[in-house]
Amino acid sequence: MSIDFHSLSLKELKDIQSQVAKAIASFEDRVKKKALAELHEKARELGFSLEELTGTPVARKRTPSSAKYANPANPTDTWTGRGRKPRWFAEALAKGKRPEDMAI
Repeated sequence: MSIDFHSLSLKELKDIQSQVAKAIASFEDRVKKKALAELHEKARELGFSLEELTGTPVARKRTPSSAKYANPANPTDTWTGRGRKPRWFAEALAKGKRPEDMAI
């Protein structure tokens, strides 16, 4: 395949450049994924995980917190009890309500 670059416009050359950059990036990603899969397989054959061999901590999967409190005026407005108190919660406390009164 031979392309006469001298006969192409600037727009056509930039399009080709963009396509080449994308092809290179996707090629590198494919090679990295293949290498990583091979390393995982080899570590598994030896009775280890790749994370154990590299000393990389295994990422914990976090589950979303369930709501513990609901707004008395609007029950769909909830709060998990973590982080900053919502305005409706703070206002209810200021009016004398207890957190248990708003518990779900």
